Amino acid sequence: MNKESIRIWGLPTRIFHWALAGSFLLAYLSGESERWVKIHVVAGYTLAGLILFRLVWGFAGTRYARFKSFWPNPASVKRHVQGLLRGRAEDEMGHNPIGALAIHALLLLGIVTGISGWLTFEDIGGDWLEEIHEAAASLMLFIVILHIAGVLMTSWLSRQHLVHAMVSGRKMGYPRQAIDSNRPLVAVILLACLMGFWIWSFSQPENLMAVMTSTQSGVNPGDDDD
Repeated sequence: MNKESIRIWGLPTRIFHWALAGSFLLAYLSGESERWVKIHVVAGYTLAGLILFRLVWGFAGTRYARFKSFWPNPASVKRHVQGLLRGRAEDEMGHNPIGALAIHALLLLGIVTGISGWLTFEDIGGDWLEEIHEAAASLMLFIVILHIAGVLMTSWLSRQHLVHAMVSGRKMGYPRQAIDSNRPLVAVILLACLMGFWIWSFSQPENLMAVMTSTQSGVNPGDDDD
């Protein structure tokens, strides 16, 4: 039986992937700017919400999105690394063992970053918590860079365009390896939640900006400037 183009990533998984990448990039780039503090906070909350969705989707999602399909173990990681060192990559339908490690690490760090960021924003915990927040975010960036490098290397060695696969949802494989559904309803709900949250956040400047300004400058939102 010859291989053909099959669907392995459903719409919800792909939306999560690119939305997480975008929200992390926005949050990281706006983290040091008081001018863009609103974008930083909204992007951070978006990232936290996406991770919450992914934790649920890891049990209720499609075949290759479930945690049980890419739970890494030392033997599989060792075998994958040895293959890369020999100039070849195993033909994995879902996440390979190194990619699985990166995903679990990013989810864990995302939780740490989100919780520490919220506590810092609420002025709870002091400077040490802010340092944890910044350190976790920097470590996330480091893992993201390694993840991108790994994706490019694996794509080259396996002759499979993994970036395109996460856009189209398709890879070369056998029909029995395909997922059973694209889950469009879940994708629409996820996209609607993301868009709704951003629209709501930026339609409430009198509330959100007052809180943010007071948090950053120590000024009570109800005080006048006279």
